[in-house]
Amino acid sequence: MTLRFLGTTSDDGDCPTLYEIEGTSEILVQGDRETDPEHLVQLRDVKPSETFVRVPRSLLTRYALSSNPPALQPFASISHLFSEFRHTAWRLETRGGYATDRNSPKWARFLAGEDIVADPDNAWRDNVRAQTAQGKRFERVRLVDEPLTQGQEFLLASGLGNVAAGEDIRNLPRAEAERLRLPEYDFWLFDSKIVARFAFDENDTTLGVYVTEDPAEVLAACQARDAAWHHAVPTQEFARRVRSTV
Repeated sequence: MTLRFLGTTSDDGDCPTLYEIEGTSEILVQGDRETDPEHLVQLRDVKPSETFVRVPRSLLTRYALSSNPPALQPFASISHLFSEFRHTAWRLETRGGYATDRNSPKWARFLAGEDIVADPDNAWRDNVRAQTAQGKRFERVRLVDEPLTQGQEFLLASGLGNVAAGEDIRNLPRAEAERLRLPEYDFWLFDSKIVARFAFDENDTTLGVYVTEDPAEVLAACQARDAAWHHAVPTQEFARRVRSTV
């Protein structure tokens, strides 16, 4: 079963940390092993397979108090949020590529070496322009590998058009994301209170989203946003860096 990183109260990447065991109602706790003999003799009903770790109370109160897990919904179920959000729509993209990109008409043109930046605005860009004209912000951080995958090269090329429409898109090396302990899943965060976490299959096809306002999930998303945004590089600057190495 897959582990999903929930959060940590450590500033240097060490323990303590909480993970959710997806598909279950169980939490995996990472912490320092309890070795105090006086404590160990006071424990009750200990099985041979059990061990014990210490974690700060704040780790549990921040991340472990979760309601029932949300149900998987079609991505279309959150389409209204992209116009109804009040302040900020923020996205973390973690994958090396997306099936929606490979299935788009732009993909073949991109592989043929055509310029896809100056394409006419589509519905997405029209909405970005409309929302940002009201002072709202569309922002996203894309994790990138070294070297870039083909899918990431496509996103870099097409993303410049989104930036021109008003999105602030930034790029962050995956190694840096791992150092920052960022989540390994994609999500949208709306107004720092609604999280829509993506589910994908093995072919990078979107299966749907898990939508929640659970405080622990929202806090983890906000912390990931703040860390990623601080270290990520704006798309135009990142594109110049890439061009200078080829």
